Amino acid sequence: MDDYLRSDAPVVDTLDRAWSRSRLSVRTRLARLRGAAFFIVQSAVAAGVGWWVATDVLGHQSPFFAPIVAVVCLGMSYAQRLRRVVEVAIGVAVGVFTADVFVQVAGSGPWQIAAVVLVAMSFALLLDGGRLLVTQAAVQGIVVAALVASPGQAFTRWTDALIGGAVALVAATVVPQAPLRRPRVAAAEVVRKIAELLRRASASATDRDVDEAAEVLASARGTESLLRGLREAADEGLAVVRSSPFSRHHAARVRSMADLVEPLDRAMRSTRVLVRRVTIAVGRDEALPPGYTHAIEALADATDVAGRLLSENGSPEGARPSMLVAARLVAELPRSGDLAVETVLAQLRSLVVDLLQVTGLEIDAATEAVPPERPRD
Repeated sequence: MDDYLRSDAPVVDTLDRAWSRSRLSVRTRLARLRGAAFFIVQSAVAAGVGWWVATDVLGHQSPFFAPIVAVVCLGMSYAQRLRRVVEVAIGVAVGVFTADVFVQVAGSGPWQIAAVVLVAMSFALLLDGGRLLVTQAAVQGIVVAALVASPGQAFTRWTDALIGGAVALVAATVVPQAPLRRPRVAAAEVVRKIAELLRRASASATDRDVDEAAEVLASARGTESLLRGLREAADEGLAVVRSSPFSRHHAARVRSMADLVEPLDRAMRSTRVLVRRVTIAVGRDEALPPGYTHAIEALADATDVAGRLLSENGSPEGARPSMLVAARLVAELPRSGDLAVETVLAQLRSLVVDLLQVTGLEIDAATEAVPPERPRD
């Protein structure tokens, strides 16, 4: 029985890992659904409003183009949203109008559909439309040409397309506050992760724990998703303040968070390199000289201050004094003839410069703020 269990152990381990990934996938999918909830509700409301305006206000029968155009225009992203709404609305209107005219004159059929696509795409290009506008002109022209209008419905489909576009244009200016908060939340998360990695790297070096050092390195290598989330949050926030007149007063704060993307990206990459250097030293059972782990912990504490300020809607500039204290500690670290230790020191200095830029210093000022390193004994 024991042999049987041992022979099945790899299978059991594989199933356990698959189950863990499955649960993670479910959590991720639910998080995506929560994040897209506003878009979904907004699209649903816009579709209903488009249908109501076309039917109850204008008296159109079955105005399916109104809700379709509203949903297509809104999409699922804030990036260049108003531009996309205008392009799609114009493209749909061009396609629908071209097809309506052509169907009234020549009827519906394969050659008529080909002619509608040819004329609609050409007309859209003459309007200097982008690829989205041209494609929508062709697609909606095909739909109209394939569906012959009922008596008395000529050209109402074109009006329905305009209604849908107008409803989407109004809806696109209404956005929640979440995209304006997300850049700050994402920046605080990245900063806290840097502090966590520094603290864990220091602990592994103190204890000379190879397994812990390897785990810290693995955690550091998995931070690209945090940086990607920060970039996406910053892009989304900037798109909101550009597109929504109701959010313009948030522009300065959102731009200040967007300005942190590059310094934080460099700081996280420097942290990964530092963690790798510490892991190499621990793996070789080489103790760091006195003061190194203390300096790393001081830098982690200063980074925590920046993270706390960001999470409390403050400026990371408030963490600069703590960063400068950590910079002085790094400058006072003893030199070593050991290459692994020297690379740890060099990477520490580089990370301090990166984190000082997170507090608002330009690169030249940040470099000058770090005192010169001690000469070798």
